[in-house]
Amino acid sequence: MSVNHIVTPLDSAVLDSKEHYVFYHRMVDFAFKELIVAIQQQALCNHQEVLLFKQYCDLLLYSIEAMRIKYMYDEEDHMKVDLTHSGFPNYLEFRYLFNDLELRDDYLGKLTPIVTLKEEFLDTLMRKKEPIKKSRLFQAASIVYYSSVQKQYIFNRFVQGKILNAPEEIGTKYMTSWSFFDVSHNRPFICFMYFNYSGTDVEDYKDDIYEVLKTTADRDMSLDTMAYTIDRKLPKVLPKLIKRIDLGPMHNVFAKDENDITHAILKGIGKKEIPLESYAISLKIDEVASGSEFKDGGFFSKQILQKWNDVFKLKYVFAPHRIIQLLHNKTPELMNGLAKPPIEMSRLK
Repeated sequence: MSVNHIVTPLDSAVLDSKEHYVFYHRMVDFAFKELIVAIQQQALCNHQEVLLFKQYCDLLLYSIEAMRIKYMYDEEDHMKVDLTHSGFPNYLEFRYLFNDLELRDDYLGKLTPIVTLKEEFLDTLMRKKEPIKKSRLFQAASIVYYSSVQKQYIFNRFVQGKILNAPEEIGTKYMTSWSFFDVSHNRPFICFMYFNYSGTDVEDYKDDIYEVLKTTADRDMSLDTMAYTIDRKLPKVLPKLIKRIDLGPMHNVFAKDENDITHAILKGIGKKEIPLESYAISLKIDEVASGSEFKDGGFFSKQILQKWNDVFKLKYVFAPHRIIQLLHNKTPELMNGLAKPPIEMSRLK
């Protein structure tokens, strides 16, 4: 593990109240759903990519909801939102979820039985006419958390998608997808690879494909370097197009980074020019395609490799109308460098 993979709680801001949790989750949930619709409407991804993009976003939202339940009434610990160019929960929070759920049975065995807790709540509310203590509410939230949250739906540092038939317009037979959470940026990336296969049945080779992707394409790097490495390590795979989506940062009142868009939004909120729930999402899409093929190696061990074109890079910003106006006024040079004018999404009410 490199130094870039080391994450500490000092890299984070803390959500320290129930209201913060509810507000943060509502904002992220709303923004992601708006983003999926906008990407489809703007045709930034094809139909199959949009479906896969939504599945990876669903895993993220499921994980953030699990964090909300986990910390709802916990007075001793608080969920941490990354301070760097992210806006997502600190990566350690995802690891904590995994660690917790590994010990699900042990935790459930130590919690008060549900029947006992229900009787106690009814007695406190109906007979004593008193509010329920936060410690007991935390017990109830913990029961919901440990009994309902499923580990397989938590967003991991690397999430592998299946091998599928590629859309006809792409010109390859197969595609696969994967997502990784780059801990140096503390945000997720979603990748698509379109390829042909020189063997008989790609299912016989899928474990090799998955292993190479997991070990060589699990972090942010130059896309042509990623493409070359995959191509070199998988002799039977002929990759033709690799597409990577950098999802974030999410700019909102919880972000504390040095990003110009974040600063513009925070200043606008501070001056009451825009409401507290204002947000924007930056998104980058990089693509690299094979221009031709060449053979490499000795007489008895030649391998067909791809000659990759230059990486095609596109930047986008998604935000409600009022925030777009603000960004045009405060960050005009940044807005002029986008692949499209800022893409409008609904505001969070």
